[in-house]
Amino acid sequence: MNNVCVFCGSGTGSNSRYAGIAGLLGKELAARGMGLVYGGGNIGLMEVLANACRAGNGWVIGVIPEFMVDKQWARHDVSVLHVVGSMHERKALMENLSDAFIALPGGYGTLEEFCEMITWRQLELHRKPCGLLNVDGFYDLFLAFLDHQTREGFLAPDNRALIRVASDPATLLDLLNDG
Repeated sequence: MNNVCVFCGSGTGSNSRYAGIAGLLGKELAARGMGLVYGGGNIGLMEVLANACRAGNGWVIGVIPEFMVDKQWARHDVSVLHVVGSMHERKALMENLSDAFIALPGGYGTLEEFCEMITWRQLELHRKPCGLLNVDGFYDLFLAFLDHQTREGFLAPDNRALIRVASDPATLLDLLNDG
């Protein structure tokens, strides 16, 4: 893997471990010589993640829609900042630039972006691995819901198995690297 796309919150959440793990992921990507592709923001977990990767001399690629730049949410001191016209263009470019996808804790946007990437994988629009960084059980209820969807016949077991899950960055990157 060369570049890993990370979806994460524009806030830091109520648990300080979310920011701590975001920082560890940024450091781990830099230490492994992997580039970070992220939402290009200067707020929340996005900022923590990018700061840590940059501090480790990592390559950071931001992808942000123009309306977010207008709101002063863009981080301009990244290696490359792509400004796009829409959220749809953002996801398409992030997918194109990345070899794998990770979701840290976040809100609607994080979940929507990750689910789109896993859906594209299910539809064989790409073959890139997808994983959840399940910090302090943040995604436990979501994973239980996916299991419920599988039991109820809406999610095939093979597709349910597409999501890799770990609670620490190094383990998750190893799982993604294995396919």
